[in-house]
Order: sequence, then C-alpha cells, then structure tokens
Amino acid sequence: MSAGYVTKEVEKPPGWDPLDSAGMEQVRRFNMAMEPGMRITVDKDSVRAEMRSVRMDRLAEAAAALERGGLGEAVVRCVQSVRSYGYSNGTRLFAGYGAERKVRGRAEKSRARLSGAAPREAAAGAALPAKYLDRMFCADSEQFLKGLPDGCIDLVFTSPPYNFGLDYENGGNDADRWQAYFAKLFAVLDECARVLRHGGRLIVNVQPLFSDYIPTHHVISGHLSKSLLWKGEILWEKNNYNCKYTAWGSWKSPSSPYLKYTWEFLEVFCKGSIKKEGSREDADIDADDFKKWVYAKWSVGPERRMKEHGHPAMFPEELARRAIQLFSFRGDVVLDPFMGVGTACKAARDLGRGYLGIDISEGYVEKARRRLAA
Repeated sequence: MSAGYVTKEVEKPPGWDPLDSAGMEQVRRFNMAMEPGMRITVDKDSVRAEMRSVRMDRLAEAAAALERGGLGEAVVRCVQSVRSYGYSNGTRLFAGYGAERKVRGRAEKSRARLSGAAPREAAAGAALPAKYLDRMFCADSEQFLKGLPDGCIDLVFTSPPYNFGLDYENGGNDADRWQAYFAKLFAVLDECARVLRHGGRLIVNVQPLFSDYIPTHHVISGHLSKSLLWKGEILWEKNNYNCKYTAWGSWKSPSSPYLKYTWEFLEVFCKGSIKKEGSREDADIDADDFKKWVYAKWSVGPERRMKEHGHPAMFPEELARRAIQLFSFRGDVVLDPFMGVGTACKAARDLGRGYLGIDISEGYVEKARRRLAA
C-alpha cells in the first residue's frame, strides 16, 4: 500500500484481461485523470484502488472511459463501498481526514491577541506571601487581591455567585443591577488575571442565566478575552439535575418554548502563553484520566450535600479535582476568590497544591474552615 493512501481490492470483472494493451492504456488514462488523489494498479491476479481524495464527479467521468471488461463500474462500486471518509466540496477524503488540525503560527497569533494587554511578567513570577498560603479569608475579593503581588498564583478556579433571584446570605435581588454586578465581577476577575503567573490558568464555572436570557458565559468570556488567551470550554453535564418538566413556556407552540439545560460551562483561559511550565515529576494525572478529560464534556453528578454544608449552589469536589489535575502541577497554588464553603480549596489541598480562598460571607468562611479541619 502506498503511504498516505487507503487501498482496497477491486472486484475484478469476469471480462477483464490484464494483458489487453488497450485496457491497460485506459487504466493509464484513468490514473492521469484522477491524480494525485486516486489511482488503480493492476497485475495478473488483482486490481487495486488506492485512494486519498476522490472527486466524485471526476470519478464518474474517468470511470466511463474504462469500458474494457466493465472495469469502470467495478472501480466506482469499490470507491462507494468505503464507508469511512470525510467530505469537502464534492471530494471524499479517505486518508488523514480525522487527524487533528494543528494551529499554524500559534505563538504569533497569541502575541497578536495580547498586543493590547498589559506587559507580561517573567514566567517565574513572585511567591505568594506565607501569611496567605493555605488559608481562607473573609473579605471583599477585589480589595483583598489588590494586596497580593503580581504573578503569585498558578491556577484560579472559581464559580461566581449565582445570587440572581436566589436567597444567598449576602445576596438579594440583583436582577435590576446587572451593570453593577458585572462591573464588580470584572474587577475581581481582573485582579485574578493580574496575580496569575505567566502561563497560569483561570477557569470560571458559570451557568447562563436562562430565566433572564443573559448568556453569562459569553459575557464573562468576552471580558476575559481582552487580557487573557482563551484556552477552551468544557461542558459540565450534570445529568438532568434541575431539569424538571414543570415549566414549558409556550406549551406545544413555537411562540416561546422554554429551553431546558442540564449542563454548565467551564471557561478556560491562560495568561500570556498556552503552555504552562512545570516538572513532569509534578504532573499527577494518569494516562486514563488524561485521555478522558481532554474530551471537553465531563459527566459529573451535582453536589448532593448542599444542605449538609449549608450552601445553595455548590459545585462538586470531583469537578474541581479534574480541573486542578488537568491544568496545574503538584506544588502549584490555587486561588478561589468566591470560595463559598471551600470546595476548590479542599480539592487543592488533597491534591498536594497550595490554596488561597476568599469569600465575603463570614458564615461560609467558618464552614469552610471547619470542613477542611475535619
């Protein structure tokens, strides 16, 4: 078999004579018409089709000229019998169509995207002051983070509070204060971006506010893309959690059906570089988990112990564990500026990472401290 081609045996017609000079001339002309995407080879015992990319309209014309012994029809049947192929502009792609496409000029494109961003610090960054390491604080995250040095955090993993119409401890109804809410959220996320090291990652778990028709994940991503590199988006499938069939919108009518969702998003960003420097010895993800988790749809059940922990909207520890192992090394420092009852901090600690948690609710901070001390 020729390199880069898929080879398949052609059912040799009963009337085909491999020694017939006129028939061989037709084969030669067929190959010239189909080059470089396809050719047929003939010997005394067999006829083979070698295929890489085949224009189907060209195949029909070229095969019509293979009139000796009915070979043309046999070749067409052979091509059509191959069921695994890609397709582009009338061409069937038989080789390499499933290969991952590489981004050409990734580094140059990254630099271009960041051309308007603030200057990047050296990859080494700064050490997180010891008084903050492995601790949780009750504070306003924006103001607290202003006291941290640039480039002292390796990974931010957080879920902004969903206090829109929910009875959060320090919440209230924010539905009429969208502009103020996003202004405050962006101020916190900007500080998170500042304290990230070069190559560090910022991951935001967010669910669009469907009832208010606000695509929160797009709004947040649009802001972060101004200073960070978008790495990707992970779909967190919660397996029908909260998808109760009690509200349908316009029942059995296209007027205004209510769409139901069983998933949330993890928006993943990088600072300055898609690649994060680290020691292979400090990578603690095994081959099986790596292969499963790089497929960006994670089926993880929701947190079932929210009442036990006293928080109405927790993400499960498994979600944080996957993100931390896939995007950080042992010994890295993980920050959650909206830590709630400390799920990300606990996952970071259990995985051999340092952590820093911040929340404005004194009650949640005390619960988190008790949880990690247990």
